[in-house]
Amino acid sequence: MHIWKRLMPFQGKTRSRFSLFSKINLLIVVLFIPILIMYTYSNNVTYDVVSKELQISNTKQLTFLSSQIDSRINQMMDFSLILSRDPNVRAFNGLNMWDDRYDRMQTRYVIQEKMMLQTGVTDIWPTRYAVHSQQNKDVIANYNRTTGYDEAYLKKNMSGQWTYGDQGPESKDKLQSFYWFYTDSLAQPGMLTGSNLVIEASFSYENIQNMLDTYKAGGQGDPFLYHKGYSPILNRSADKQLSAELIQYLDTHSPEDTTQDVVKLNGKNYLVSSVKSTYLDWHLVDVIPLYQILKPISLSQNLFYTCMILLLVVGISASILLYRNVQYPIKKLIKGLRRVEQGDYSVRLYSKNQNEFSFLFRRFNDMSHQIQDLIENVFHEKIRAREATLKQLQAQINPHFLYNCLGYIINMAQMKDEQAVVSMAHNLSAYYRYTTRMERETSSLQEEIKLLINYLDIQKLRNGRIEYHIDIPEDMLAQSVPRLMLQPMVENSVIHGVAKSYSSGEIRITGERLNGFGRIYIDDDGPGLSPEQYEALNLKMQEPLQEEMGCGLWNTYQRITHLFGSHSYLLFGPSPLGGFRTEIIWEIPKEDTDSDKGNTDTNLS
Repeated sequence: MHIWKRLMPFQGKTRSRFSLFSKINLLIVVLFIPILIMYTYSNNVTYDVVSKELQISNTKQLTFLSSQIDSRINQMMDFSLILSRDPNVRAFNGLNMWDDRYDRMQTRYVIQEKMMLQTGVTDIWPTRYAVHSQQNKDVIANYNRTTGYDEAYLKKNMSGQWTYGDQGPESKDKLQSFYWFYTDSLAQPGMLTGSNLVIEASFSYENIQNMLDTYKAGGQGDPFLYHKGYSPILNRSADKQLSAELIQYLDTHSPEDTTQDVVKLNGKNYLVSSVKSTYLDWHLVDVIPLYQILKPISLSQNLFYTCMILLLVVGISASILLYRNVQYPIKKLIKGLRRVEQGDYSVRLYSKNQNEFSFLFRRFNDMSHQIQDLIENVFHEKIRAREATLKQLQAQINPHFLYNCLGYIINMAQMKDEQAVVSMAHNLSAYYRYTTRMERETSSLQEEIKLLINYLDIQKLRNGRIEYHIDIPEDMLAQSVPRLMLQPMVENSVIHGVAKSYSSGEIRITGERLNGFGRIYIDDDGPGLSPEQYEALNLKMQEPLQEEMGCGLWNTYQRITHLFGSHSYLLFGPSPLGGFRTEIIWEIPKEDTDSDKGNTDTNLS
């Protein structure tokens, strides 16, 4: 111990030196932290500004495109309204007042010419019109129709809104046209009175594609028109794979009127913007490869971080030389000291280099060797003293039990109770076979229980009021305990508990294993003691043996303390049966196994 105290100041100094070299590396790292923080902050500000401006610009362009589409649709709706009020169209829907065939043909020609002129105003947005006369069951169109007048067709499409497709049997997976039906009837929408004039306006999906192609030619996006449940209208040079992945995303994230999100597809970030069309109820979507636009900023950031890493490596490399030549030997010495502090005195330190540390290592090895020899000598002396104490305590218990057994045999012989004499003699012979095996100071708890059964059976023969119950878990039966640990406790319950009362006679022995401790409870229903007497008895167990105190309980207390350590003890108190309780608590050693070493009935009575 004196040698160890001398080492403590030296260990503190080595820890200080070790902290000094750690601070050198820490200082190198700390110098880089402000630079990294400032650059990261400025780079993030630049990134955010560019991203925000890109989003604003894209939203404006997409809104402008949507307004162009809505403007052209609005023109078609205005023309449909004007056309419905045209005198020739009104005449076409007259009550068959045309008696002259030439006038009828002339009216048809004029109506078709007006619709053709409206269609030819612009080439980028071709339109189709048709005039349906419910009065005459006839239709005039500026395009070739496959069918004539169909009133069911009109009733099905009279919704007052633009629809995608004419509600025909075509599949939704195919690209179709947009339709709008107008009538100036005062009836409810979708109802025809029999003399209605219906104006049909429609345009092909190719009109949308033309607008999308023009928009894409002036930017970096990839726009398309989207509505959940329908095949999207893509521009003619669209990336179909990217569009398909984006549509899957939109199907699960329904866009609002105007939406902007950064979506990761195939590990790359894309800016997705959408604007809802006022008339079509479709979303105009544009996707921009954000990673390509911001790539120069990312490259500059990565280059800066690479340079910082290289500088950091150079700085740390300079400290490695100090570490290998100074810090590592100090760490090795500290590790050895800590192992010695934990009780491992077999540790030895070696060094390939011949320097100051090799001298320290040799001195450390000499010190460890001296401490190890000293501790081993003291340890062996303690073991020998402990074995002598255990044998002395056991020798005191054996005569105590023998005297009681001989007294029982004499009493039962005087009572002419041959069966009790035979049982006692049989038990006494089994007891001596058990106690004369001095090769071990301990035995299994199972063997102790068998001895208790023999003892209690004899007592039951002497006193018919005695009833006992033994309930020990199977996983405790293999535990190693001091010999005759339980017998003095049970004997105390018989003599001082059951024998002192004519109304008592129950003895209960139970056990449990809890939190690394074995516990056995010995209860009787005798008169018991007062709280002051329990307290005094518990205090006497920790004091030297006195003449007025029986040696059985005290010896058992000393034996379990010597065998299992200071956390093991006896405790006396009131019993749930109303009498005296003895608790035996011992700390189960870690090397003991929990396996059962025999088939034993744990509920014995």
